[in-house]
Amino acid sequence: MIIDILTLFPSMFDGFLNNSIIKRAIENDKIKINIHNIRDYSPYKNKQVDDYPIGGGSGMVLMCEPIFNAIEDLRKDNTEVIMLTPGGQTFNQKMAKELSKLSHIILLCGHYEGFDERIKTIIDREVSIGDFVLTGGELPAMMISDAITRLVPGVISDGSLDSESFDTELLDYPNYTKPVDFRGMKVPEVLLSGHHANINKYRHEEQIRLTNLKNSYQESRNQDD
Repeated sequence: MIIDILTLFPSMFDGFLNNSIIKRAIENDKIKINIHNIRDYSPYKNKQVDDYPIGGGSGMVLMCEPIFNAIEDLRKDNTEVIMLTPGGQTFNQKMAKELSKLSHIILLCGHYEGFDERIKTIIDREVSIGDFVLTGGELPAMMISDAITRLVPGVISDGSLDSESFDTELLDYPNYTKPVDFRGMKVPEVLLSGHHANINKYRHEEQIRLTNLKNSYQESRNQDD
């Protein structure tokens, strides 16, 4: 899989690409992530990429030509172009699985006041990571790339993917490691029993409990809003 990321701030991705699972996936040729500076595609001498909104208003708007140039240069027959914007479809694990099966993705990071509306004519979908405001699309691009990469076959062990949060619409169960007793907080006895059926039952019940707890919290927050 290839992920091309279009951004105004390439250096933001330095740490992301050079650590942990992402770094190993790149080194092992499981995935290729390319960072492209949108300014490199600007036709203007000063590398301008934004301008004031027509009709007035605050902020600056990303211009059509640099982004059209970039996408037209990178796009292939099988490419999915994704604009990262607050108005897009909310990213979730189901979408991560869907995208992980593609061979080429372009992630377009917004900044400033947003995109010229005409840029939407050359993208395939708009994606958001939630109902809050960030300074740009770089962090969402990292989050989406991370979620996709770990699902690519061979990046992490299959066993680690078997019972993850959201795969069954349930959160993951609580996990413990040594010591068994830490400052009076003990690992549940059932996990020490060696009885796999009872352990699986306990873990499933905990998944349901934690999921219900999260849903109840979200419902109460929605009512408060």
